[in-house]
Amino acid sequence: MKRLLIILTLAGLPCAPFAQTRLTLDACIEQAEANNKALAAADRQLAAAQFDFRSARANFFPSFSATGTGLYSTADGGLDIAGGALPVLGVDGMPTGGTALFPGLNLAYEVGWVYGGGITLEQPLYMGGKVRTGYRMARIGSEMAEQNRRLTRSEVIVSTSRAYASVIRAREMRQVAERYHALLTELLRSVESARKHGLKPQNDVLKVRVKLNESELNLRRTENALRLATMNLCHLIGRPLTDRIEVADDLPDLPSTPVPAADLMARPEYRLLDRKAELAREQLRLARSERLPQVGLVGNYGYLHGVELNGQNLLGGWAFTAGVQVSVPIFHFGGRSNKVRSARARFEQAQAERLDGGELLQLEATQAANNLDEAQLEIRRGRREPAAEPPPVRGRRGDAVGSSRSAGHVAAGAPDGSRGAYRRLSALVGVPQGGGIARLSGVSFTKNAAVGRSGRCVRFCYSSLMKSARGSWSMLLIATTSMPLGRLAPLGR
Repeated sequence: MKRLLIILTLAGLPCAPFAQTRLTLDACIEQAEANNKALAAADRQLAAAQFDFRSARANFFPSFSATGTGLYSTADGGLDIAGGALPVLGVDGMPTGGTALFPGLNLAYEVGWVYGGGITLEQPLYMGGKVRTGYRMARIGSEMAEQNRRLTRSEVIVSTSRAYASVIRAREMRQVAERYHALLTELLRSVESARKHGLKPQNDVLKVRVKLNESELNLRRTENALRLATMNLCHLIGRPLTDRIEVADDLPDLPSTPVPAADLMARPEYRLLDRKAELAREQLRLARSERLPQVGLVGNYGYLHGVELNGQNLLGGWAFTAGVQVSVPIFHFGGRSNKVRSARARFEQAQAERLDGGELLQLEATQAANNLDEAQLEIRRGRREPAAEPPPVRGRRGDAVGSSRSAGHVAAGAPDGSRGAYRRLSALVGVPQGGGIARLSGVSFTKNAAVGRSGRCVRFCYSSLMKSARGSWSMLLIATTSMPLGRLAPLGR
């Protein structure tokens, strides 16, 4: 019996991963920083830039390399000098009148196999500034990779925070949809009771049924939106999309004091633009260095063997050689000059982009400050609005008139009671109220207020995921208008 219980217990262990995990905002950000793929790619880019910087720094030092050569040639030949009597010269260089016998000279050579090897040293003395320019370009590239890593980390944190808030928002919208669906269900029951007692026509019942069907569709949309928002959050924090997670209601509190203006010079976006302009300046210097002379020192210590002379090797031993190599560019049909002009045009382009980007960052900072101020105002407005309870039911038990009137009053009073809570939630997650155009992750959409006062209409929101131009997924809230409940309120009259 004990073995059977143990086997059943072990068989139930694989179901543990499907349990829901409750995550806070800090936990989601921590997992995103550890598992996000975009941040890992930025780390690899930073490591590659640092290695390039070390490689460029090594160009200041001499390079050593082992070289070896070997060749075979069938070239051969000889030199013959006939013998004879040669005059003898004295100390003063004048002939003494004597002669000496010269037996003649016969030289024969054959190239055959020639091979050698050794250690070669190369040291650049003057390269027209190319070495120093390359070193500065590598250092700028390393700084740009570091700023890109900062920017990517900030984007990951912002995307994770938005996805976290979107899950909370979708969950709250599902709860609103469930309450609204329950309200319409109760209203349908009341209208049907009134129709049975002859107080309302069949047309009113059909109208309520239509709105009930619409609320059922909206409820399904909110459930799908919550599932997609959860999958989006799992994608950002590096967890499988099928994981069942649950987020806590721990949205950060907005600052009570005004936020000081951010220094645009310290933002990674501006630093990237500034470093890009500096990199274009160094590329201009690199293009100019190709028109300057280049001087380098070359040394070699090695062994050389080959060239037979009268059957004996002429070369065969270790030797050291050194020399200076000078290269002066003269004419290349305008290739180097046009390269300089192209680099200068790119430098001017980078400067213009830096000025334009600085102004756009200033506009973005101003817009962010305005959004923060509006969100704080929306929170204060939401807190000032009291939560309205549904009116009490006045009528006898089982009375069709009292039943229909209570359902109408509940339907009319429910929007006023949830308006303040929704405004506080919308302000915390960053959804502005009122009409207009909102922009989220590069996608524009027209939105309406969640709850309208005029006409006592209930406006319901559902969510959807959209993909922006940069490839990131974002959840959008799109408003749709439901039935005007104010017309159904006086059913008991």
